[in-house]
Amino acid sequence: MTEPHQAGFKSIPIEMQPGTYQWCACGLSKNQPFCDDSHIGTSFEPVEVVITEARKYSWCACKGSSKKPFCDGSHKQLPEFVAYMEMIAVQAAPIQAGNI
Repeated sequence: MTEPHQAGFKSIPIEMQPGTYQWCACGLSKNQPFCDDSHIGTSFEPVEVVITEARKYSWCACKGSSKKPFCDGSHKQLPEFVAYMEMIAVQAAPIQAGNI
């Protein structure tokens, strides 16, 4: 495995308390965005993150952010995200008479 597994196509916003956390870099963890040791046997290692301020943080789930471990909006370029947003737009469009 040379590229991380895409664990999601949106950020993961979480209210965090100060402490040390291990961000999943491989994308295989079942406890996203945090490491559960699923990387064992791959070339990936978790990223240690020290949180000093209690607040909401947006963690990267697509594993493509240039600000890892935090989201920079890179997921918005993923085909899955674009398709999802198009689906939402269609569902939100008002039903026009005669198109039922």
